[in-house]
Amino acid sequence: MVVKIEVFTSPTCPYCPMAVEVVEEAKKDLGDSIEIEKVDIMEDREKAVNYGLMAVPAVAINGVVKFVGAPGKEELMAALKEELKE
Repeated sequence: MVVKIEVFTSPTCPYCPMAVEVVEEAKKDLGDSIEIEKVDIMEDREKAVNYGLMAVPAVAINGVVKFVGAPGKEELMAALKEELKE
């Protein structure tokens, strides 16, 4: 099973690069078991609206928003390992 991670960002957000970095670190650890999509809300506002997002960065895992704000690596890894069990 592949876990899909969507990282919602904005070009002007000072915290968004940290969220992207944490997700990319998780990808290095978990490899092909996760797939990452970076969503710039300025380019794909509709997707952010569909998720009900009011702030960035946000991280959705398998279609469910799990984090608003940049998660810590431990938090993200715990959530991903939980998804991989299912």
